[in-house]
Amino acid sequence: MESVVGAVWEGSVGGMSALLEKALEQVGALPEDEQDAIASQILATLADDEEWKRRFAGKRDVLRRMALEAIAEDGRGETRPLEELL
Repeated sequence: MESVVGAVWEGSVGGMSALLEKALEQVGALPEDEQDAIASQILATLADDEEWKRRFAGKRDVLRRMALEAIAEDGRGETRPLEELL
């Protein structure tokens, strides 16, 4: 995993924020098995984000309609504050 972190520092992976660079620096100091565990978590999160984007991309009209319905219901006084529901 050190080679991946080294490649990042050599500039082969660009556009990283300072916070991400700091995180990668700290991850690079960990044992390889811990680096792999963190990398797996990051990759799984990114894949999950992409899946959500893909699923909702085709539902924009449905979401827009639902939002307009919610705004209309609120305008008619048919909604309650969240605090009342908790």
